[in-house]
Amino acid sequence: MRDPAIEATGLTRRFGSTTALEEFDLTVPAGTVHGLLGPNGAGKTTAVRILTTLLRPDAGQARVAGHDVVREAVRVRTRIGLVGQQAAVDEQLSGRQNLEMFGRLHHLGASGARRRAGELLDRFGLAEAADRPAAKYSGGMRRRLDLAAGLLISPAVLFLDEPTTGLDPRARNEVWREIRSLVADGTTVLLTTQYLEEADQLADALTVVDRGRVIATGTPDELKGDDHLEVVVRDAASLDATAEVLARIGTGEPHLDRDRRLVSVPVGDRVTALTRAAQELTDVDDLALRRPTLDEAFLNLTERSAP
Repeated sequence: MRDPAIEATGLTRRFGSTTALEEFDLTVPAGTVHGLLGPNGAGKTTAVRILTTLLRPDAGQARVAGHDVVREAVRVRTRIGLVGQQAAVDEQLSGRQNLEMFGRLHHLGASGARRRAGELLDRFGLAEAADRPAAKYSGGMRRRLDLAAGLLISPAVLFLDEPTTGLDPRARNEVWREIRSLVADGTTVLLTTQYLEEADQLADALTVVDRGRVIATGTPDELKGDDHLEVVVRDAASLDATAEVLARIGTGEPHLDRDRRLVSVPVGDRVTALTRAAQELTDVDDLALRRPTLDEAFLNLTERSAP
């Protein structure tokens, strides 16, 4: 097995009396997308800044692309790309000029920067607009140009800090397509995002952070948990009896919503639970299985971790 592309153990960072990150652990296998989720101020950006060598931890250690982020910071920087929340392109320059400028900053030389810019403009579907000022690009085009700039040195690991913030659904889908393409070519991606649908669509695994600490990790399906069996009764008077039946069928405590005449319970075996409910319940207006959304799982996790 290959070594992890990102491996962090016990990362801690304080700013004065505020602990932004505490005992943070993270393992990201090579060639995967890993989502880093959390409320505003949870510590996501601090973690990314440490992993990209922009900030030194107070404690703990981390390796990215096989190199220690403190002792081998220069080597780490040669193996990573970083696309921040704000587009880093110069809107007065054309797409080609932007990429050639970044290429020169990466010491590719004039001819190397020109060749690499041309390759990336083709790859990201920007060749026809290559010589137009970036100010005239759509939001999706500008974000694709930003992604291209992050790939000038063919990074082993790409850090994307909320890459689709402010984009419309069409532009967001364009960026998603490019991220999938990068991973298919072997790039490892660490993604922070406020859009939980984005994490659900793209990430192979997720880490949820709150108040600087990791509170959950797993695949999107693992974090969502069990399916829920939902029953809407005809008569509100039968809610309690229905809950007693579902308590025997489900894997947890039933939840009652009296206003909606609804009882829900988490279940393990979908088919068995649905069959038993259909056999044992009589006063039923509607019966359905529903998978919790990642939004619901996220809210549940962060609410449980709150003081």
